[in-house]
Amino acid sequence: MWHEWGGLFLELRQEYMSETQNYPIGKPGQAWGENEKTVWLALQTIKRSYAEEVLEKLVRLKDSFEIENYGALAHRPDRYPLFCLKSKNWDDQLPNVLVTGGVHGYETSGVQGAIRFLETTASAYEDRFNFVAAPCVSPWGYETINRWNPYAVDPNRSFSVPSPAQESELLMQYLSGGGWDFTMHIDLHETTDTDNDEFRPALAARDAVVHENWHIPDGFYTVGDTSRPEPGFQKAVISSVEQVTHIAPPDESGKIIGEELQQWGVINYAARPLGLCMGMTDAPYVTTTEVYPDSPRVDGENCILAQVAAVKGGLDYLLEQGSIAGE
Repeated sequence: MWHEWGGLFLELRQEYMSETQNYPIGKPGQAWGENEKTVWLALQTIKRSYAEEVLEKLVRLKDSFEIENYGALAHRPDRYPLFCLKSKNWDDQLPNVLVTGGVHGYETSGVQGAIRFLETTASAYEDRFNFVAAPCVSPWGYETINRWNPYAVDPNRSFSVPSPAQESELLMQYLSGGGWDFTMHIDLHETTDTDNDEFRPALAARDAVVHENWHIPDGFYTVGDTSRPEPGFQKAVISSVEQVTHIAPPDESGKIIGEELQQWGVINYAARPLGLCMGMTDAPYVTTTEVYPDSPRVDGENCILAQVAAVKGGLDYLLEQGSIAGE
């Protein structure tokens, strides 16, 4: 009798997965192997230019920042060199701030927001902070508008040692080699409709698990680290962004993407256990921003400005602390 019920359970589970996690690659209930990953990679296409939309902008910043090449992706190293920008007038007496973008390459305003901050806003703070910025951690993902890297690995689940993603590994090596202690790290992201349309179904198929679609929040929110939540810091970021765009309300259950709301516009994740980018340093003030570019209330420019406002809000909060800024 148990075997009969067990078999029926497996059939129903398989049917459920087939109906709810339909994806054109792989078989329901069977995790991807190398063949499926190869098929997935073959279906990806170049949709925009890393050289034109990112590298050309970085070159124009050479008079204000040191531009350092910290490697290249093994997948087309000629096309995907990796760069960090560093304050030119570095002062060891000042606190260090890390800004990262494009860990998920498809999240456009993360990349362009980091660049825009360097172009327009960093100079107002250069006498109070040293900056290190990695505006586009995943250039292949940027060009193909992907969450994963070419090997179907999520860089923002790979900031661990050893890392399964070269994008994450090379950045961690570069920062470790610099020997910097960071006071603040802000990682710029987006939550998009394609999370439900493409990326969560792909993840379910790759790992042979069920992922229910989540409610996509309409607006900006931040993700703090459960081990160092710093609610005052998170609130300052939200307040700054609120001057530029709207903040995401919680869903009917009082949550954002399945997580309990900590305060208006803020949820927390366990950064290091999950291998998140915001967990890779010991900075006491860390956050991941999330912009919703598919909202009818915003456009691409507004999303970029929201990212800049988030960085600015964090910096202003540190200055208000007095001792943090070296006073």
